[in-house]
Amino acid sequence: MAGNSFGTLFKLSTFGESHGVAIGGVLDGCPSGIEVDFDAIQNELNRRKPGQSAIVTQRKEPDTVEFYSGIFEGKTTGTPIGFAIHNTNQKSHDYTHIKDSYRPSHADYVYDQKYGFRDYRGGGRSSARETASRVVAGALAKQFLSGMKINAYVSQVGNMKMETPYQDLDFSQIEANPVRCPDPKMAAEMEAYIKEIRKEGDTVGGVISCVIQNVPIGLGEPAFDKLHAELGKAMLSINAVKGFEYGSGFDGVAMKGSEHNDQFNQDGTTKTNNSGGIQGGISNGMDIYFNVAFKPVATIIQPYQTIDREGNFVQTKGKGRHDPCVVPRAVPIVEAMAALVMADFTLLNRTIKANS
Repeated sequence: MAGNSFGTLFKLSTFGESHGVAIGGVLDGCPSGIEVDFDAIQNELNRRKPGQSAIVTQRKEPDTVEFYSGIFEGKTTGTPIGFAIHNTNQKSHDYTHIKDSYRPSHADYVYDQKYGFRDYRGGGRSSARETASRVVAGALAKQFLSGMKINAYVSQVGNMKMETPYQDLDFSQIEANPVRCPDPKMAAEMEAYIKEIRKEGDTVGGVISCVIQNVPIGLGEPAFDKLHAELGKAMLSINAVKGFEYGSGFDGVAMKGSEHNDQFNQDGTTKTNNSGGIQGGISNGMDIYFNVAFKPVATIIQPYQTIDREGNFVQTKGKGRHDPCVVPRAVPIVEAMAALVMADFTLLNRTIKANS
């Protein structure tokens, strides 16, 4: 299986399966001398871990990270940072009913077709549990990028969409509710709706918005390594993500060029920011903002028809502990992947300047 690494200089490789002994990773390229805030890393994991509220999966995992290399006396050494998170609350028997059949809209069928074999327990490598390793690496990236501020939040659940511009939001309210929506009234409505969906044994999708502030000018390359292209790749690599848009996004198609163009101020900033902080694939110093669309979780606790390995139709039903809506727990994952991209481009920019 290829494709287990992300990044060029600030590079993360992950390992492990949902119901294996542990998941973890190796972060290579992290500069030396960064003072590590272990509590901040654990806090990021706590934001992602299961069982944290009534609207997420009730799998109980402490998600405690253990570091094995690359950190000495509380600082990074510049060598590879190895870490692991042990799995402690697997219930593999919840998945025996799908050993020989395929869940619709999951990776089960394509895994069997591609590899001829699959770990059916919780989806194995295709499980979103793998993203815990990304959160650890992203938390380290955030500490490297101490000047930048990365804030993600839930802006939509199903048809319930928050219309408030991010400039008018209080990001300190994101963690004030289990939905991670900074609008208290909308958050309460979203929470009630997710609970209703859960009672039905069904699931619902949503949108996470992300804002990156204090970005220097010059990150990104103008051809294939555009900054927004790498952000898009990062977000689309997250389980259940179906769409990515930055800046004006799809709404921009309804505007005229005279409306969409970001006119300059004398200091190089722009009066508007339809570009989303990126022009020609390169950051322009304005805020970067984007939306990430998540599909409804594929596992529904309802009877459904599917096929087995022989192509026969079979009736089955979802079992186990699953999220009725993935977006509340995906907020720290979006932030982590954004941080990995920004850290990688920061190092690439340093290399270019050093060689010029």
